[in-house]
Amino acid sequence: MKIIRKSALGLAVIALSAGIFSGSALADVQTQGISDNEIRIGAFGPFGGPVYLYGKLVMNGVEAVFDMVNESGGVHGRKLTLVREDDNCKPEGSIAAVKKLAYSEKVFAIVGGACSNATLASVPELEKSGIPMVINSAVADAISTPVKKNIFTTQLTSSIESRAQLDYALNKGAKKIAVVRMTDAWAMARYNPLMAYAKEKGVNFIANLELQIDAPDATPQALKLKAAGADAIIFILYAKPAAVMMRDALKLGYNPEWVGETAINDFVAFQKQVGIPGALKNFATITATAHQPTDPEMKPWADRLKKLFPNDELSVFNLNGIGSAQVIAEALTNAGRDLTRDKFLAAMGNIKNFESDAYAGKITCDHPRSHQCNQTPGWLALRDGKITRLE
Repeated sequence: MKIIRKSALGLAVIALSAGIFSGSALADVQTQGISDNEIRIGAFGPFGGPVYLYGKLVMNGVEAVFDMVNESGGVHGRKLTLVREDDNCKPEGSIAAVKKLAYSEKVFAIVGGACSNATLASVPELEKSGIPMVINSAVADAISTPVKKNIFTTQLTSSIESRAQLDYALNKGAKKIAVVRMTDAWAMARYNPLMAYAKEKGVNFIANLELQIDAPDATPQALKLKAAGADAIIFILYAKPAAVMMRDALKLGYNPEWVGETAINDFVAFQKQVGIPGALKNFATITATAHQPTDPEMKPWADRLKKLFPNDELSVFNLNGIGSAQVIAEALTNAGRDLTRDKFLAAMGNIKNFESDAYAGKITCDHPRSHQCNQTPGWLALRDGKITRLE
């Protein structure tokens, strides 16, 4: 009996100790990445390759905001430090980056997520770790819908953009609308909502054509579109294939309304890619940002970016980073000095009508209904040779 009682007592002690250590571990996780004078924020995305714009340049925008915040004394006396990881825009790279940031670097939260395919792959690990994540580039709805407790996005999502594209074409009076699209997961995340919305609106596309990301020629597609008499073309394409499509259509003397999305909102670069003067006369595209990098309102950010990264010129990709980082700084401020993961997530969920320097619309995170905090697409087009935001 004594042995039994001793064993029971021992088990009770072990259980109590386990509870204490478990509680301690939970407390540590809640405040990991925080010291008396610093908050460490992680970021992942591609540093190189054709999609580095959505990784490295966006991170540079985040860094510019952190620099401004730190210059002003930080958030409740704590400086913000950005810890970057390269995911090479690959699913396995994204998963590895999340693991390293959450468990080795032990950052407080993560901002970024550049490529939709890669970021989608990291969602299970993000949920498992519980680390707060604010998406600022990847657009796939499945990243943030259904609602995940610790994942928010300040970027326009695929379904929001797809609906806006069709509405734009219809508002322009188009009667014969066509789609030209890629076929990867990024494209399908846009294409499926577009088709569902078209059905809802009673729209039948006059043509529905595929064009791959590395296509060197789009003459066959251009001939089909011209023969069909399409008066508006909705792009679900990256800038490179979209430029090929427009170039080869213009060579045939065919220039309908071209409707782009946020993957094609650097007008200067896109004009160079098309390579035909006046090519963008009938082109309009969605933008998440309120300003062009050359707008006078953006000069303070252009100067700060140049100070930090002398080889950079302010771009729309930097602006996406700036907008998301300002939202994070606002949530950190609202969470208070006694910061924890849960308090930060609660503060994110309570962001209402926040005006950043970058985004086209106000940011509202409608927890628990939605963590898709950016619901306002802007539109850009050339008017009198100038890049203009359409009202």
